[in-house]
Amino acid sequence: MCDEAREHHFATVCSFPTFLPVMVERLHGCDVKTCAVISYPYGADLPQGKIAAAEAAVTAGAEELDVVMNIPALRSGDFGYVRSELAALVRAVQSRAVNDARGMVIVKVVIEAPYLDDKLKRLACKIVADAGADFAKTATGVGTQATVEDVELMREALPEGVGVKASGGIRTLETAEAMINAGASRIGTASAVKIMKELQKTG
Repeated sequence: MCDEAREHHFATVCSFPTFLPVMVERLHGCDVKTCAVISYPYGADLPQGKIAAAEAAVTAGAEELDVVMNIPALRSGDFGYVRSELAALVRAVQSRAVNDARGMVIVKVVIEAPYLDDKLKRLACKIVADAGADFAKTATGVGTQATVEDVELMREALPEGVGVKASGGIRTLETAEAMINAGASRIGTASAVKIMKELQKTG
């Protein structure tokens, strides 16, 4: 996966923190960044464990993090809990990155839009922005899929400085282009090489 990412100049290789040592080694000296997932797939870990995992990932070499918002807490209406946890995590990541002289670490927050109604999607986007995260991400892809409608809603709900990452079920060039046209600035997919081959054929 790292070798394929290097060949095609993808933004990141995104995987579990346990694989960070391999990712750091294989991607050293190239333009592809290492990204670790935190609290997949439901975001329901206790805050202290979630924050510790994010800090450890940064120390281990993660340049970006995909963090799952606490979806059960959000759906239960415990919005203050979700907001404070996420804000604390972003602050901890920024502090650890400075202390480790790592430069900026991008934090993308998965809101699992398919599990939320439109009102909760908008609220989740506000929480992401208020917490100081860099991106809101549609879905983990674990039983969920990105939709054009969700990307459009999220792009509208988020301030200009917070990006949208579309992820979940994106397996073709046509779908990827639809997500980009809807406002996504990042695409998360396990079919990236296949999509690039489709793109090369159309060129």
